Amino acid sequence: MSLLATASTAAISSYTILSASYKSAQMLYAVTNRAPLRPMEDVVHETLPSVDVIVPCYNEHPDTLAACLASIAAQDFAGRMRVYVVDDGSQNHDALAPVHLAYARDTRFHFIVLPKNVGKRKAQICAIRQSSGDLVLNVDSDTTLAADVVRKLTARMYDPAVGAAMGQLIASNREQSWLTRLIDMEYWLACNEERAAQASFGAVMCCCGPCAMYRRSALKLLLDKYETQYFRGKPSDFGEDRHLTILMLQAGFRTEYVATAIAATVVPDRLGPYLRQQLRWARSTFRDTLLALRLLPHLNSYLTLDVVGQNLGPLLLALSIITELAELATTDAVPWLTPAVIASLTLIRCSTAAVRARDVRFLGFALHTPINIFLVLPVKAYALFTLDNSDWLSRTMTKASLSGLPQTNHRPSACPQDVIPRQTPAVATGVDQLLNRSTPQLVASDSICKGDL
Repeated sequence: MSLLATASTAAISSYTILSASYKSAQMLYAVTNRAPLRPMEDVVHETLPSVDVIVPCYNEHPDTLAACLASIAAQDFAGRMRVYVVDDGSQNHDALAPVHLAYARDTRFHFIVLPKNVGKRKAQICAIRQSSGDLVLNVDSDTTLAADVVRKLTARMYDPAVGAAMGQLIASNREQSWLTRLIDMEYWLACNEERAAQASFGAVMCCCGPCAMYRRSALKLLLDKYETQYFRGKPSDFGEDRHLTILMLQAGFRTEYVATAIAATVVPDRLGPYLRQQLRWARSTFRDTLLALRLLPHLNSYLTLDVVGQNLGPLLLALSIITELAELATTDAVPWLTPAVIASLTLIRCSTAAVRARDVRFLGFALHTPINIFLVLPVKAYALFTLDNSDWLSRTMTKASLSGLPQTNHRPSACPQDVIPRQTPAVATGVDQLLNRSTPQLVASDSICKGDL
């Protein structure tokens, strides 16, 4: 047997063993995770914790933001709830002004207008420092919540050992394209296999940004570290959800997953934006895996297998594919082992998901395998060699976006100071005119990021 064949066989064999053990354990713990929620009807209204919902927004489409805020306003939570919508220096103020106006007289809603784009993380922190609720729910501006999300996440937070909890994510635009359908299935698997298994040990490794609730007393301990994350001496702007989750676990809090708290979020409908998103996520995962390694000795051994499987598995798969292609190019032998193993594991995973979800469409998730091998794996390899890069890899806003049409994603700039300067009249003119410059819920003053929690 040639050296290439030996290397390929060793790599795919190791990948097979690792993948099979990892996925089998994941399935076992996901199925057995049945953490009960505290019945909210048994809780006296006066004892319900207060909840602050924080929605950072940058150049969002007005209809998308309106749907997000409407879903928050319709929550069936009986306790005190306040909503902080943070406009992170959007360029389409005039288009967003009617959305702000629609909630201007709802005393639960507060609008914070930042004078310039400082990034999602600092926008969240500005609102956290302005608010005072017992619990903080972070919601992305392109996400809509089921009516019971706040109530169900709050029920999980009654355990004082729980520092964070996330809901189940689905794609709100699932029917838009073949890619959105695949991503929706990818989200189901990530939530109901990976997160559900991790939740069996109270250690969900990433409470996803579109819908995650945090305990304020825990945030008090972690906010400075969260705000000032660096990687090799450079500010780290993305991956805020994973980083905050790791900080929660490091502080000794549990992190949970609530499958019945459904949040629908907009997902990329084209390969370009999808791969840029995967690149950001891969860099974030690699960076925070270094932090997670310190946690593993204190967590269940399955979580060690989980971290190893997520990071070493793709490397072994890529190595196997490369050596098989090299063998094919240099010899007449056709290497069948690697494609046979990949096809078998894909079939098993998709069939199992179809049974668990009771949805035959999961058989079609097999189409994600070539995308993962030929597109996502190279992106992850590139991410590993460019970890210093914190670019969001997205374009600036177009003229169509300024008039309220769909926009591209943004690249947040680093906040140069801890204190946001006074809001200039020119930035918030459209909103101020509609609200007669007297609505108390619109915060457009100096030092909105100052103060303690």
